[in-house]
Amino acid sequence: MNEFGYLPAGTLVGYLGMITLFMLTPGPDMLYVLANAVRYGARASIAAAIGVAVGEIVHVAIAIAGLSVVIANSPALYATIRYAGAAYLIGLGLLALRGPGNPRTTQPDAVPSTVGLGQAAGRGLLTNLLNPKMILFTIAFLPQFVDLSRGHVTAQLLVLGAVFVAVQLTVDIALALVTGRLAGRLATGRSARLLHRISAMAFLGIGIHLAIG
Repeated sequence: MNEFGYLPAGTLVGYLGMITLFMLTPGPDMLYVLANAVRYGARASIAAAIGVAVGEIVHVAIAIAGLSVVIANSPALYATIRYAGAAYLIGLGLLALRGPGNPRTTQPDAVPSTVGLGQAAGRGLLTNLLNPKMILFTIAFLPQFVDLSRGHVTAQLLVLGAVFVAVQLTVDIALALVTGRLAGRLATGRSARLLHRISAMAFLGIGIHLAIG
């Protein structure tokens, strides 16, 4: 078969290439997943990745319903989402700076008492939902690969959205596992404090970027 669902195979290949390039640019979601891997280990980071994926599903659903266009065309509403997301990420960064320098245990994949899997996933969900770039992505990017002549526009969008979420989740989980293992070996003494500060500054940096960018 030369089709995947309602999409031609060639279109799907081009789409996969484009979203791969899109994912190579670190954003709030990837930084949050990596920060959890550094501070809490692979399991918490995977939970964060799942939360991010749920947020992406919400964005795709909103786009399909046509509500994203309304949000993007309302400067006030868009600005509210943008600044709320920036404030949330800056808040996470400040909390990280005030927290302990080494919240991890001696086991690389352990989740310390300072964070639960549900909490990590919930924060990942909020990080994604409050990322205004995801709104623009669903509006400007997904429709580029829809072929109106084939009909079933909603089905095409569903396939495109599902592929994006699946690829993003795979990449984030791979990063969580690799970074969690490496951080586990460095989570002592000065290395732990340095990794902790880097993750906190990453949150602050991306939050400030969202606020002024």
